[in-house]
Amino acid sequence: MPARILGSTAILAGLAMAAPAAAETTLHILHINDLHSRIQPINRFDSTCPAEDDAAGECFGGVARIATAVDQIRGELEAAGENVLVLDAGDQYQGSLFFTTYRGAAAGEFMEAIGFDVMALGNHEFNNGPEGLLPLLDAVTFPVVSGNLDVSQDPALNGRVDDSVILDVNGIQVGIVSALTRDTMEISSPGDSVIFREEIDSLQGDVDALTEAGVDIIIALTHVGLPADIRIAEATTGIDVIVGGHSHTYLSADDPDRDGPYPLWISNPDGVMVPVVQAYAYSKYLGHLEVTFDDAGEVIYADGNTMLLDASVTPDEDIAARVAELAGPIEEAMGEIVGDTTEFIEGDRSVCRAMECSMGNLVADAMLDRVRDQGIQIAIANGGGLRASIDAGEVTMGEVFTVLPFQNTLATFQLTGAGVLAALENGVSQVEEGAGRFPQVSGLRFTWNASAEPGSRIVSVEVDMDGTWTALDPEATYGVVSNNFMRGGGDGYSVFANEAMNPYDFGPGLEEVAATYIGANSPYTPYTDGRIAQVE
Repeated sequence: MPARILGSTAILAGLAMAAPAAAETTLHILHINDLHSRIQPINRFDSTCPAEDDAAGECFGGVARIATAVDQIRGELEAAGENVLVLDAGDQYQGSLFFTTYRGAAAGEFMEAIGFDVMALGNHEFNNGPEGLLPLLDAVTFPVVSGNLDVSQDPALNGRVDDSVILDVNGIQVGIVSALTRDTMEISSPGDSVIFREEIDSLQGDVDALTEAGVDIIIALTHVGLPADIRIAEATTGIDVIVGGHSHTYLSADDPDRDGPYPLWISNPDGVMVPVVQAYAYSKYLGHLEVTFDDAGEVIYADGNTMLLDASVTPDEDIAARVAELAGPIEEAMGEIVGDTTEFIEGDRSVCRAMECSMGNLVADAMLDRVRDQGIQIAIANGGGLRASIDAGEVTMGEVFTVLPFQNTLATFQLTGAGVLAALENGVSQVEEGAGRFPQVSGLRFTWNASAEPGSRIVSVEVDMDGTWTALDPEATYGVVSNNFMRGGGDGYSVFANEAMNPYDFGPGLEEVAATYIGANSPYTPYTDGRIAQVE
């Protein structure tokens, strides 16, 4: 494993004599991002895969397969005298009952066992507040970085998260800089003591400090999403490679179903081409980028691909056994059958963050059904709260938890029609970014125009008033149900936090509400009905 030399606080003082990279230095970067607590293998819908399906060769990923792939590739390369780094671009947290049960300690344990060299913080690492990072930080010995954060005012994190880090890889000094999306302030729970700085300015400052210290090879390990990574590459100088996460983008060198090429080449302000990579999410792929640098640390070659971790990759026996041990207390409860669905329920992020989806209808309908007798007419759920799809057939509690892993609870309140309109405008304001605020609704239908400016995209809104669709009245007051995260202003829904009347955290978890609704309507038939329409 590469040696960690110094964190950012000592770069200038301690590394002024840093040696340049040797001529034609080659570095192999193995990387994952957005594992989202998929400690166990996943099925083709990114949900936890039953053991019998895994045994039948129908599953992907899981930390035991990551371990096998990393050990094999790293071992072969190091035996041949090659230089290897293993990087994680963030969001180990949130997505299965492993996180709900072990609060990050399991993630840290398995990352340490696999032998990661550096991890960047993701937004979900803050889901349980700054102190929620401690189970992971306490379990790992490698550096965790996030360069645009000032954590000095937070007692839990002060001194625990580096701005940047320099690694000694067989005598070659490699600088790692990092940035975390500032949306974390809205989509997670970092609290007031964690200060977020602008990503590009922060990265450029850290790169300049490393360059002044004599570090020629600099990798940006980011959790901002591919569109932001492209903007970073276009606006900064001195970054040689960007390894990213957050947008769950599947880059591939050869798969026709890819989201883009691997690597994606972007020109920086000096005309230097910067390779950008990402490896989807949920442990399904391992990225492997080979980069060659000249003696000035400039990239002269980069190539690679994402490796599918399917049944051909044998899980590491020791790690698989430890996963099974930790899964024991979870599996009995999660194996409970809550109902049946006649068809596949679409919960993919690319759909539910951009348009009406059948999972969004299921969850919003279930929310409204639970509180309709309290005078509630409208349900609004954030598409980003839906984390997986469900296949046709029996539905287990574990599958429902995988779809709704955040332990959000129902929250009811009253809101004016003008406030409802403002909420919907917020919901469709960042569709181009794939933002999780996209509104999935029940008891309400709306039409929106994607080509209009954000803030003026909603064309029409109607509310189901006792069986009659009625135009939204800005002056009227409506009963609304959402979740406690949105109710507190999460995902940009500040109108809920600031203008809600008689707010009440009703209590039941969304996963329980959805499971009960599926059971009461079993066999459940998924559907879309045009409640969200788009015009040009």
